[in-house]
Amino acid sequence: MSRYRNLSLFLLLATVWGSAFVAIKSGLTYFPPVLFAAFRYDIAGVLMLGYAGYATDTPIPQGRGQWAQVAVGATLIIAGYHTLLFVGETDPAVTSAAAAVIVSLSPVLTTGFARLFLPDERLTLVGIVGLFLGLAGVVILSNPDPGNLLAGGAVAKLLIFGAATAFALGSVLTRRIGASLPIETMEAWAMVGGALIMHGVSLGVGESVAEVAWTVEAVAALGYLSVAASALGFLIYFDLLDRLGPIQINLVSYVAPISAALVGWVVLAEVPTITTAVGFVVIFAGFVLVKRRAIRAELPRLRRLVSRS
Repeated sequence: MSRYRNLSLFLLLATVWGSAFVAIKSGLTYFPPVLFAAFRYDIAGVLMLGYAGYATDTPIPQGRGQWAQVAVGATLIIAGYHTLLFVGETDPAVTSAAAAVIVSLSPVLTTGFARLFLPDERLTLVGIVGLFLGLAGVVILSNPDPGNLLAGGAVAKLLIFGAATAFALGSVLTRRIGASLPIETMEAWAMVGGALIMHGVSLGVGESVAEVAWTVEAVAALGYLSVAASALGFLIYFDLLDRLGPIQINLVSYVAPISAALVGWVVLAEVPTITTAVGFVVIFAGFVLVKRRAIRAELPRLRRLVSRS
């Protein structure tokens, strides 16, 4: 029964996070991009603060190390990632599925940054090949025109690649700081801090609340992203991280694009392209090369689970 529970939650998380790209694309019709991201984490941050107060004995960070961890999360994981992602998705040439596939490069980038910033780890030759294979997947997915690099949404896709890079770097740096802060507390305060940063960026680029069209669709997109994709999504993620470990849960990044493609097709009439599929396959191949040892170590346990079912 536990296996079925974990599988159900895994698929639910992949569906929620994959469909979030569609909600972003839909909501950008009614919101300026950075302000939209800031509103999302205004709501999610308040919800997570309440949960941290309920679930942990340390609802407020204490000491320089814990606040440094929060600062990295707020700057890179929340503000950096979502600002670039939301701005990138404003380009009509970037479908929800394409954005999800580019973001699925995060596990590969995370591994690369970990080898760079954590001195006990080194990237082998095969790992370097995997990392560059993943980068090649992004280039294939971007499909730039050599005669006009600004065509076909290439710049927007590179912005989304920058978002994935910010998320990966933030994840590694928070681990390097290593402050003994409950993850619920870190995420809650990072969400609040990230929202404040994005409000500042929004004002700096001239966005205004007056530009928001408060329609039913706008409220639905904002509510879905804040409650389902952020608050609920992170709760499921951390529950599965504790139960399954990082290797299996990281595969959410590779199931999410399928959800994004299906929901985008149904809701926004976005038709996935051959380039999207090829880019995803190449990125996944790079991830397998980089994580080959960890995946190999997991295979015996997975075979035992399958044989018992």
